[in-house]
Amino acid sequence: MRELWVPLSGAIAQQRQVETIANNVANANTPGFKKEQVVFKEYLAALEKPDAQVDLPQKEWKPEDFYRSYNSEDAFVKVDGTYTLHDQGQLSPTGNAFDNALNGPGFYEVLTPNGVRYTRKGNFTINNEGKLVTDQGFFLLSKAPPATAGADGKLELSVPAESRVINVGNNKFTISLDGEVYSGQNKVADLALAEFNDIHALKKEGNSLFINSDQKNVKIGEVKTSVHQGFVEQSNVNAVSEMSSLINANRNFESIQRVIKTYDTMSGKAVNEISKF
Repeated sequence: MRELWVPLSGAIAQQRQVETIANNVANANTPGFKKEQVVFKEYLAALEKPDAQVDLPQKEWKPEDFYRSYNSEDAFVKVDGTYTLHDQGQLSPTGNAFDNALNGPGFYEVLTPNGVRYTRKGNFTINNEGKLVTDQGFFLLSKAPPATAGADGKLELSVPAESRVINVGNNKFTISLDGEVYSGQNKVADLALAEFNDIHALKKEGNSLFINSDQKNVKIGEVKTSVHQGFVEQSNVNAVSEMSSLINANRNFESIQRVIKTYDTMSGKAVNEISKF
């Protein structure tokens, strides 16, 4: 029964939906978290055939005409992908200098073991070496000098990311709205705040990091993002709405399971009936 693949594909797609929504709900209180949404796509085998091969009779159908399925039983639902909603989260005051929220479309630039990444999560701390780091231990980076064109015409950064790590020492640090970092009364760096031409081109890594694979996607010029020290940006997940969506997705999954069970029962009856002859 090849038709079983149709509800089976639907069950797989709904399972992905449930997992995505559950992850959104789990991170409803994670600062700077951006919710994800699943996009589905219907695959129709008949659409891959030229019009000349689709010969539906323009008359009263005979029983044999109903067998002209043109592989329509191979149609199925697939997950076309997931995308991140980058809506601004609400800024909540904490009074803690280590909490820094972004207002605007920008991201902090951080250095991880896997290279440069971007994040909206502004929970900072100072490591044993006096370096400004995220709560995961990733180094905050300062603004880089303008990129220069190399021999191949590609943009190249003249300063490696490792040399842009921000050192505030053991002094009390402050960050201005423009991202200027002060250690005591001395300015030590300008935070690297990146904005992108196509924010949806970013690839999510984990729950709070993003990868930008094309340097040309980074906007050049003045940024419109401001830093608010003593605030945290809340997740843009609406917990009530997500819970409602999760319930609906679970109900859809259960309905599809009943369809699969019905197919299985029909198949079992067919085998038992045929064996009697």
